[in-house]
Amino acid sequence: MERWEGKVAVVTGVSSGIGAAIAKTLVEKGLKVIGLARRIDRVEELACSLADQPGELFPISCDVTKEDNILEAFKWVVENVGPVHILINNAGLTKLTNLTDGSTEMWREVFDVNVLALCICTREAVKVMKEHDIDGHIVHLNSIAGHVVHNVPSFNVYPASKFAVTALTESLRLELVQQKSRIKVTSISPGVVRTEFLEGMSGDDKDVIRQLPYLRPEAVADAIVYVLSTDPAVQITELTIRPVGEPI
Repeated sequence: MERWEGKVAVVTGVSSGIGAAIAKTLVEKGLKVIGLARRIDRVEELACSLADQPGELFPISCDVTKEDNILEAFKWVVENVGPVHILINNAGLTKLTNLTDGSTEMWREVFDVNVLALCICTREAVKVMKEHDIDGHIVHLNSIAGHVVHNVPSFNVYPASKFAVTALTESLRLELVQQKSRIKVTSISPGVVRTEFLEGMSGDDKDVIRQLPYLRPEAVADAIVYVLSTDPAVQITELTIRPVGEPI
């Protein structure tokens, strides 16, 4: 990780769970971390708790469903902190609805966060990396639900949004290869992680998931450190991590 010390990493969805763990870990590794979130008070509290670490956390209020918010955030980062070397597309969402008589607005919200925001943030980060001749790294927080559809009815459009992330990761990799770019792209697909994300599930499904073995958010942050630590000539395109004993 030494080559990333002092470099800028943008992380979306930093207010809790996996995003907060990622931000904390990268700050401890000496990076300048830009934490994007709507619940900015939580990010500010996290930044204060990390004041004695070698890196620094910069909280930025950003609703990733609004393109203008994303564009303004990246502009501020470049002008005030420096060019982006790493982007972690962590923000993710599921909504309590279904496919047979569900809410169009809820479906749209999930795709806005899980797919479109990821694409917009990626585009802006790659643009900065190219302008500054940076061999950066894009990491998409995917899910095992992006590879296999499980019998969890309240997931509704969530697996489809994560299957899109799987396809977008490989599409981006091929596009960068065609452009002879050295920017890396990685999809990280965790199994069950115990976070606030479970609140977007129905009671029955939530109870089933809660009984399964689970990962701590810090385990996902460690996986990100691992992929970032690889040799510049090595690209991990997909990393699946599951808790030991997970039956699904």
